[in-house]
Amino acid sequence: MKIAAAQLACAPADVPANAARAAALAVRAREEGAELVVFPELVLSGYALPAIAADPGLWLSGPEDPRLDPVRSAGIATAVNVALRADGPRPVIATLVHDARGAHVTTYVKQHLYLHEQEVFAAGGVPGRFELGGIGFSLGICYDNHFPEVPGAGAAAGCRVHLASSLYGTGGGIAERSTIHPGIARDHGMYVALANHVGPAGPWTGCGGAAVWAPGGALLAEADDRTPSLALAEVEPPVGA
Repeated sequence: MKIAAAQLACAPADVPANAARAAALAVRAREEGAELVVFPELVLSGYALPAIAADPGLWLSGPEDPRLDPVRSAGIATAVNVALRADGPRPVIATLVHDARGAHVTTYVKQHLYLHEQEVFAAGGVPGRFELGGIGFSLGICYDNHFPEVPGAGAAAGCRVHLASSLYGTGGGIAERSTIHPGIARDHGMYVALANHVGPAGPWTGCGGAAVWAPGGALLAEADDRTPSLALAEVEPPVGA
């Protein structure tokens, strides 16, 4: 199976614009033979925390929210990270997974909120693992991936691929991006697909470098540091599966 990790520059607090940008990349991924594409953290709203805190209109109502329709109709399985309405007064940071027909597969909610995110969002704890084409997938959102137990739980459950929706900026984020994710691949024997922002993203500038690493940590595909684009690579089930 070929999968894609996307990177793009998001329009701050403009869900329709970002859905259109994500959908265009999803279509491109499908045309290049991918069966699944994963997107960066808070791709539909942009990483615009003050706006998200002030405007509940930026929170999606659920996996059937019509603002997801452009992406859900792209003909490819998608993992789209959003600000999602929850039971309490705060939203959660969630990855909504849909299959190629646009049907909801699973939802994962960020467990480990980073610094100022704790003032805006509630934390989650549901693992959100899923299977596609006989291959198991686990999910982590940015800071989650700095905690080995997050991908480790997926590996223990038999997942073959870990999808990381993230925001890493220029500066220290460059080293984190290129250390954490091959480390997951090496330590847990999983493929790792990292989606990232490129260009302005809240208080940071996304460093791009969307990538896929093989079990063991070898780099399979990597995007540049400046262009909305995709990193595409083949993933295989375990031997004997």
